[in-house]
Amino acid sequence: MKITRIVARHVRMPFRHAFSTSRWTLTHKDAIVIEASTDAGLTGWGECVALAYPDYCYESTAINALVLREYLIPLVLGRELADAQALWEAMSPVAGHRIAKAGLECAFWDLDAQARGQSLSQRLGGTRTRVETGVSVSVHDTPDALLRTVEGYLYEGYQRVKLKIKPGKDLAETTLIRRHFPDLKLQVDGNAAYTLEHLDRLAELDAHGLLLIEQPLGNEDIIDHVQLQQRIQTPVCLDESILSADDARKALSIGACRVINIKPGRVGGVRESLRIHDLCRQQGVAVWMGGMFETGIGRALNVAVASLPGFTLPGDISASAKYFAQDIVESPFVLNGDSTLTVPTGPGLGIAVDTRRLDKFTVATETFKAHAAAA
Repeated sequence: MKITRIVARHVRMPFRHAFSTSRWTLTHKDAIVIEASTDAGLTGWGECVALAYPDYCYESTAINALVLREYLIPLVLGRELADAQALWEAMSPVAGHRIAKAGLECAFWDLDAQARGQSLSQRLGGTRTRVETGVSVSVHDTPDALLRTVEGYLYEGYQRVKLKIKPGKDLAETTLIRRHFPDLKLQVDGNAAYTLEHLDRLAELDAHGLLLIEQPLGNEDIIDHVQLQQRIQTPVCLDESILSADDARKALSIGACRVINIKPGRVGGVRESLRIHDLCRQQGVAVWMGGMFETGIGRALNVAVASLPGFTLPGDISASAKYFAQDIVESPFVLNGDSTLTVPTGPGLGIAVDTRRLDKFTVATETFKAHAAAA
C-alpha cells in the first residue's frame, strides 16, 4: 500500500458541558484529523487525540501538527507500506510522540481493513458485536450537582460510572454515590493527583466496593503504586503510566497494579494496544478501553479494539452525545439499552465522515502530496 496524499485538519469541537478532572477543565475538543488517500483510490481516517494544552502529557494538538508536518508525514508519504509493522519502522527515526504516530496509524488500519474488505474489528480478531461501556463523570462543585449528573446518566442507560476525584473531593462524593446506588458498577479516577501521603485516605475507598481506582499517583510513580496496591484492597489500574507493552510488563511484574487501561492514542496506536492486550490476557489481567474525548473517528477505532476478547471491563467509550451536540461522522455512536455500543461492521473503521460538519469545526488545514519519484 502506498499513501499518496494526506490532509491534516485541526478541528475544534465544543463540548455539550465543561468537563473537569483533578488537573484541568475542558470546554472544547481539539484534535488533528488525518485523511489519507492511497494509489488504489482508498481513503482512510485517523485522529490524534492529544489535548490542546500539554498537561495530560507532553504532546498537544499543536505539537502533533508540527511533528506530523515536519517529521512523520515525510517519512511515510509515497512509501510502500506492507503492514502496520512497516509503518512503525518507517516512523521509527522519530522518538516518542506516540499520539501523533497513533493518528497516522489509525488511518493506515482503516485503509488496510478496507483493502481486505473487512471491518477493523474483523481484521483485529474481535469477538464481540457490542462492547460494554460506562460513563466518566467530571469533578463537580457540589455533591448535589454530582448526584443529579449521575442520576441523569443512569436514566440514559449507563450501567457503570467513573467518578473523577481529587484530594478534598473524593471520599464524600464516592460515599454519596455508593449510598444512593448500592449495586452500581462504580470506579474512580485520580488522574495522578495523589501522593503516598494520601495512602490512608485512599484506603478508605475500600469500603465502597469499587471496580478499581485509576491512576491515583503520578505518571512515573510505578514503584509508589506498588506500595499503594499493597496497602489497599481495591484494584489499582494504571493509565498514564503505561505507554507500551514493556511498561505494562514491568508494572505487572512488581505488583504495581491489577488492571490496565488501554488507550490506543496514548500507547501509539493499535499495534501497541494489541501487544498490551495479549500480554495481559496471558497473565489473566483485566484490561478496559479508555477514552480521550474522541470524535466519531477515534471512537470507531476504540470500539473495534475493545471488541477483542481480553477487554473484560466496561470502557470509557461513551455515546457521541455524551460530549458532542454534533459529531463529525454521519452516524454517531449511540448507547444501546444494555449499556453497550455496537461495533461497526462496514469496511475499515465502518464510519462515514460528514464533510460538512468536518469543515464547520476545522480551524486549520494542511495538505501533503507524494512526489512522483517517491519510492
